[in-house]
Amino acid sequence: MRLKINGTALNVFEAGVENYNKTRPSLVFLHYFAGSSVAWTEVIEPLATDFHCVAPDLRGFGASASTPENYAVKDYADDVADLISVLTIENYILIGHSMGGKIALALAARNPKNLHSLILLAPSPPTAEPIKESERKKLLAAHGNRCIATETVCKAAGGKLPGAVFASAIDDNLRASETAWKWWLKAGSREDVSAEIRKINVPVLVAAGEKDEAMTPELLKREIVRRVENARLFVVPGGNHLLPLESAAAVVKLIRDNCENHFNDNQKSFDTGEHTENIFDDGKEKHSIKKRTTNR
Repeated sequence: MRLKINGTALNVFEAGVENYNKTRPSLVFLHYFAGSSVAWTEVIEPLATDFHCVAPDLRGFGASASTPENYAVKDYADDVADLISVLTIENYILIGHSMGGKIALALAARNPKNLHSLILLAPSPPTAEPIKESERKKLLAAHGNRCIATETVCKAAGGKLPGAVFASAIDDNLRASETAWKWWLKAGSREDVSAEIRKINVPVLVAAGEKDEAMTPELLKREIVRRVENARLFVVPGGNHLLPLESAAAVVKLIRDNCENHFNDNQKSFDTGEHTENIFDDGKEKHSIKKRTTNR
């Protein structure tokens, strides 16, 4: 569906509407740089049987409109907050991947009402993302370049995506607006919100791919887990950077386990600081999804 959010037309995928504002929290998914809501397809499909799921195409990405201004991490956090308000979601978990993880951190630092927890998958750190300048320059010049898009997706996923998923990720990369593309590479990835995230007062799960060369487990432990009380690090064995695409079953398990621990067991608290665990892929199940048919 298409919604007007903060004056911008955003494309929003919604599933599991029969679970909307019931006993379990809604799951709000924020995608990675040059991705879209499509990246969450194999994660949302099994979860939508039990959870209300919402995944926007962030401003300037996917099928959402691009704007000439208002590109900052705080602006994206504003968009997500407004989306939650427009959909009248009463309680929710924020799930952010890569760029979406940094946006989720910025929003969670505001201590919004009814946010129950945060799940970050290979998130961009709250400090400047460690992108080599040579790589940054290469990507800045590569907007709309199919060959570079193919190379980028292949490297980020460790070359192990199914054909259809791989093709979809490349298509997402190519339809990112030039404005949003340049904003993230020039400014967004360099924004420092580390002082704000110390204010986060909900449990935080940080998942790192064991083989992720960009957002390494060591980086995420240092930049997020040690800064945020009630944060916990998980390592996905064999995982690279595109966890929702390459390790969907492991991500689904992580989300389900988080919800079971916090909503069906009297909201147990997380361990803090140095705790690290592994999440293992336990196979995939296919489920049908019910979607909202009316527009707002």
